[in-house]
Amino acid sequence: MSSLTIPSASNTAHDLLALGALVTRLDPGIIPFAEASEYAMHVSGGEYNVAANLSTCFGLRTAVASAIVDNPIGKHIEIAVRKAGVTPYYQRFAFDGVRGPNMAIVWSDRGQGVRAPVVFYNRSNEAAGRLKPGSFDWKAIFGKGIRWFHSGGIFSALSPTTSELVIEAMEAARAAGAVVSFDLNYRAKLWAVAAAEQGLSAEQASEGAARTLRTIVKHVDVLVGNEEDLQKGLGLKGPEVESKGKLDSSTFFGMMESVIKDFPNIKAVATTLREVHSTNRHSWSAVLWLDGKSYTVPTCELDVHDRIGGGDGFAAGLFYGLLSGKSPEEALRLGWAHGALLTTTPGDISMVSLDQVEAFAKGGSARVQR
Repeated sequence: MSSLTIPSASNTAHDLLALGALVTRLDPGIIPFAEASEYAMHVSGGEYNVAANLSTCFGLRTAVASAIVDNPIGKHIEIAVRKAGVTPYYQRFAFDGVRGPNMAIVWSDRGQGVRAPVVFYNRSNEAAGRLKPGSFDWKAIFGKGIRWFHSGGIFSALSPTTSELVIEAMEAARAAGAVVSFDLNYRAKLWAVAAAEQGLSAEQASEGAARTLRTIVKHVDVLVGNEEDLQKGLGLKGPEVESKGKLDSSTFFGMMESVIKDFPNIKAVATTLREVHSTNRHSWSAVLWLDGKSYTVPTCELDVHDRIGGGDGFAAGLFYGLLSGKSPEEALRLGWAHGALLTTTPGDISMVSLDQVEAFAKGGSARVQR
């Protein structure tokens, strides 16, 4: 197993390029959907969130490859991407004025106390699901110089062609010398819906998801995912997911031998550890396995305002640390700190400063900053 090598920033256009779906998230706050009459609209997307966080908080040069629909919602998303400082590479789709194609909608309230958040989707006729090999000129894009490429399991599950596109992009990224990362983000519901459209059963959907994700992960250097993602998404054997506490890192580290046995190309695996006491009170930690060594951070107690996007915030902070030449411990702490701070603000994209992240990573507190 070779070690993780980070490309130099010289002669490169982008520190990170993300490939994924851009979506709008409608957020009624703590009001249940059936009673809500007003919503905040956040621009989001699991893969895009990482690029946006790295730009807005960490000041890196990032880009996103995605689908955009030429209608007012697409224009709203374009403006948000521009404001985040993320360079877009769009495959454009004309809107027929009635049925689409569409920019997907994620409906997500925040819950409160003992009432859990509720999340559901409208991804009908989603433009991003139409993306396929050949949708982007990877030779031209990677020819500009890109240090890190990132995608994820949610985008891969949208259609058979999106997973094929991820592999095409990863092959181009590796040929260009970029680090390749992938967030497993295993969502059984998404894989089941895509499989049902092909007349497949839930069991066949699960088996197909594992086959697809295993093919993708053979191209990956840095993997983000917990033990449940590894077991259900990649079909790896391991202890019962619920057999130990949510903050116990031993199950995660115990699976690394299985990961490397099946995927010797993997150089790093990382995830957050979260124990949910109530909607607004979480215990939060994180772990990293890098080049054969294990790293952990302390557990902190979070007063959560909006939990959605915390994992993407963790990934962004971790990637920033590695891209910036920080030690593995420092990189992990930056991811842990940024993910924690992201839960204190609404929306999926970072609203905190690098100074705040660094202070928290070093053991800072919530005392007033004067």
